[in-house]
Amino acid sequence: MNIGSTMLGLSRLVLYGLWTLACIPVQVALLRLSRRDAAARFPRFYHRVCCRMLGLQVVVKGTPASDKGPVLFIANHSSYLDIPVLTSVLPVSFIAKSEVDGWPVFGLLARLQRTVFVDRTARHKADEQRDTIQGRLQAGDSLVLFPEGTSSDGNRTLPFKTALFAVAATRIGDKPLTVQPVSVAATHLDGIPLGHVWRQLYAWYGDMELPPHLWRMVRAGRLQVTVEFHPPQSLETVPSRKALADICWQSVAGGVERAITGRAA
Repeated sequence: MNIGSTMLGLSRLVLYGLWTLACIPVQVALLRLSRRDAAARFPRFYHRVCCRMLGLQVVVKGTPASDKGPVLFIANHSSYLDIPVLTSVLPVSFIAKSEVDGWPVFGLLARLQRTVFVDRTARHKADEQRDTIQGRLQAGDSLVLFPEGTSSDGNRTLPFKTALFAVAATRIGDKPLTVQPVSVAATHLDGIPLGHVWRQLYAWYGDMELPPHLWRMVRAGRLQVTVEFHPPQSLETVPSRKALADICWQSVAGGVERAITGRAA
């Protein structure tokens, strides 16, 4: 395993920085010109190139339900790297905690990708935040929700918080909203399976500081990340949001376990 190449890390960061600086004005222009479709597609192109630059090899299993209109994707969360990984395969925006809005660089990128920021501690704003998310879905935007509420170590899927599953009741015209579970798991480094400890090259959680983690990751070799799309659900076939959350958790947790253990479905 190549886990300490300084030149590799520097070259990746320089390329990523130059590419990002070149793409920011493009996305700003698309948003100002109200080119909604293009502003949704361009981040996918941007993040696909970012993944290659940063040494992230994305392996996709299953089929996203994007052809069924706007989708609420329910995903596990173990790293800031989940954003480029998922966007490289989906034209989506994210539902993120309000603190992300204030992060240097990443906060700006989140705003340019039209992220919906929510304050999970402000219960008096719950209805307002739910209405904002529903409005985006009804306008045709697909969104990604990380219902764990925080990032994990990548070796397990934390319990899902059910509050924001209330948006699953959104109607898209006369049809129920499509909700699709999707699991994300870092599985290999330079073709060698990652163990529990080495998965920290991808996972960013707890009290880890971002700059040292990013530096370790870009100095490593090629990280393989598996993204698995599970069968779509809706509140038309599931009796309650809590039942929907449980089904999504089982699908996502099962996908993560299969990916990191190498077991077939």
